[in-house]
Amino acid sequence: MISGKGETAAQGHAETVRSIAQSAEALGRSAHAASWRRSLIHHKIDPAERPEPQRMTAAEILARREASGLLVQVASPLLDRLARAAGDAGCAVLLTDAGGLILDERVRAGDADYFHGVGLITGTDWSEGAEGTNGIGTCAAEGRPVIVYRDQHFRASNIGLSCMGAPIFGAQGELAGVIDVSSARADMTEGYARLVALTVQDAAQRIESDLFRASYEGARILSTGGGESGPQGVMLLAIDRDDLIVGATRAARRTLGIQAESLGRLPAADLLEGDAQSGLEAAHRAEMSRALARNGGNVSAAARELCIGRATFYRKAKQLGLSV
Repeated sequence: MISGKGETAAQGHAETVRSIAQSAEALGRSAHAASWRRSLIHHKIDPAERPEPQRMTAAEILARREASGLLVQVASPLLDRLARAAGDAGCAVLLTDAGGLILDERVRAGDADYFHGVGLITGTDWSEGAEGTNGIGTCAAEGRPVIVYRDQHFRASNIGLSCMGAPIFGAQGELAGVIDVSSARADMTEGYARLVALTVQDAAQRIESDLFRASYEGARILSTGGGESGPQGVMLLAIDRDDLIVGATRAARRTLGIQAESLGRLPAADLLEGDAQSGLEAAHRAEMSRALARNGGNVSAAARELCIGRATFYRKAKQLGLSV
């Protein structure tokens, strides 16, 4: 039951949300005003309402996990690693699909009652359409990392939470899911939340990278531009035995201008032009150098590792000025 003081605070928050969401002049005064407006006007959510969490059945959860493809499997080790750090701070680590449904969680036993009580549990919907502005739903809606700190949440019932979410993009450049760290600690400062958010973004990029590699198993994976954790995002290309680009991450597509219809027909060499030249050449050269080093300078073994022919290896090495 909410205390009288808590109920007054909740009512005041709901009134503030309605006032800002409905006022065009006030929209610029809140970091999440656009999301508040979507929540109130488009999704028609009452910020003062506190509905009971609705959890899917075990069969429905399994179906959504299976529909997410490799996401849960690939993300699991990263969730474990993040939970070892975040758990000490009383945080829950959550993985959702693109629709905002929680697919997996890492919550310490002592904190589970609280997080599960507010609905942060596997099988619940935290899309913006269900909960309004929050670290999962708003991240998915806007396709960017977000921090939703306490009273930046739309629902008054969620203002005790600080949530840091980051999007995970799939092998085809689509939104695959969201990784979120949520805290209910009153001493969670905004500065500390920003530090946690950086860790969450790094974990999301690592999951995206691993997901891309798993999706193109057998292809050569080329890291280019900012690499796997650059400012543009995860920059990876998948290249087949014929030196054709068959896959590219979202950031690589945007930065290099790769169209979906060109995949499978675009020679990697065609990108070695203009502004992309130095980055791609350096990435190719580094890739081949590492393969040679791992195989003690044996060209045949290095070529096999990269899934290309020995003659192709020599030809590309000559093009790139790599001594073999």
